[in-house]
Amino acid sequence: MTSKAVTAPGAAVSPDPRRASDSRAPDSRATVTPAPDRSLLSGARRIVVKVGSSSLTSIKGGISEEALTELADALAHKRNAGTEIILVSSGAIAAGLAPLGLAKRPRDLATQQAAASVGQGLLMARYTHAFGAHGVTVSQVLLTAEDFMRRSQHTNALRALDRLLNLGVVPVVNENDTVATHEIRFGDNDRLAALVAHLVRADALVLLSDVDSLYDGPPAHGAKRIPHVTGPQDLDGVTIGRTGKAGTGTGGMVTKVEAATIAAGSGIPALVTSTGNAAAALAGKDVGTWFSVNGSRKPVRLLWLAHLASVEGTLVLDDGAVHAVRDRHTSLLPAGISAVHGHFEAGDAVAMVSPDGTVIAHGLVNYGAAELPQMLGRSTKELGKALGRGYDRVVVHVDDLVLV
Repeated sequence: MTSKAVTAPGAAVSPDPRRASDSRAPDSRATVTPAPDRSLLSGARRIVVKVGSSSLTSIKGGISEEALTELADALAHKRNAGTEIILVSSGAIAAGLAPLGLAKRPRDLATQQAAASVGQGLLMARYTHAFGAHGVTVSQVLLTAEDFMRRSQHTNALRALDRLLNLGVVPVVNENDTVATHEIRFGDNDRLAALVAHLVRADALVLLSDVDSLYDGPPAHGAKRIPHVTGPQDLDGVTIGRTGKAGTGTGGMVTKVEAATIAAGSGIPALVTSTGNAAAALAGKDVGTWFSVNGSRKPVRLLWLAHLASVEGTLVLDDGAVHAVRDRHTSLLPAGISAVHGHFEAGDAVAMVSPDGTVIAHGLVNYGAAELPQMLGRSTKELGKALGRGYDRVVVHVDDLVLV
C-alpha cells in the first residue's frame, strides 16, 4: 500500500462558440440535476460500468466463468429494466496469458499485444454467452487514446456507441492493446472508462474491482470505509493501494480514485466498489464509495488534454501571459513566452508553466520547438511581417488549452 495524493482535475476553458461542435449538443441527460447520492443509480438512464482484470481473471486460471457470469447477470438485469449500459472491460491481456503459456503479465509491449490478441476473442466469447442467456446482445468496441484526440474520431466513436445503445446492445469497450503504442495508451482502463462516460454523457460511472470500498487505510489494519467523497480534500492523508489481489491488473485502487475524481470534477458522479456488489450498486444501495459531482461537464477532447495527453515540452510564460491564460482565459501569444524546453512538433501537447515552474495549463501547440525561439517576446503582427504568413498565429489557441 502506498500513500497517494489525489489532485483535482483542471478547469477547462470554455470553447469558442464557433467551435461548439467539438462536443455533442446537450440532451435530456445534460439538463437533469443529478441526485446528491448513489440513489441516482437506481433510476439512471445511461451508466458506464468498468470492471478490472483482477475481478475476472487470474494468472493460473484465465477467465473466471463464475465471476464473469455473475457480473453479466447483474448488468443484463439492469439493461432489461431499461437502463443503457456500456461495459468497459479489462482482462484481454490477462485472459491470453494461460493459452500462451505465460507465467505472469509480460512487461514488453509486443508480448502484451500478442496476449491481448488471443485474450480479447476469449473474453468476448464468454460475454456473448453470458449476456445471451438473458436475451441481451453485446458488441466489441476497441479504442485507443488517439480516438479521443481528434474530433472526427471521437465523433465517430460516439455515433457508433449511441447507435448500439439505441439498438439495445451492451457495448463492451476495451483499449485496443493489440495496436496501441506506448505513446498513445491510456495506461489503465479506469481512465478510459472516465473518458467514455464523458463521451456518451453518462448519468454515472461505476468502477468495479476486488475491493468493496475505499478505506482510510489498510482494511486489514482496522481502517474505516469512506462512504462519500465530496472533493479531493476528503482524501487528504488517505493511504490508497495500487494493485489487485490477482496480480493481473495494472492500477489498483489508485487509478480508480483518479478516474472517479476526474469524472466527478467534470460533472459525472462515480461509485467505486467491488464486482460482487455490482447488483447492489446498480440498485442504488449503500455500498462502496460515492464520488459526488464537484465540477461542470467539459468537452471530452479537453478532458483528454488535461489528464491523458503525452506532454512533449514546456513553455515558460511571463507574469502577464500567466494572468492572460489563467485568469482571462485567452490564447497564448509568442510575446508572453520567455523560454522553450523539450522537443515537440506542431500539434503536440505542451505544458505551460509560470516563471517559478508551476504548471498552469496544457495545450496543443501550433509551432514546433525549433520554430519558437525566434518568436519569443514578439507580437504576432511583427512576426507576420518579419517571417511571413503562417507566423502570425497564436502559439496555443484557447480552444486547444485547458487549465490544470
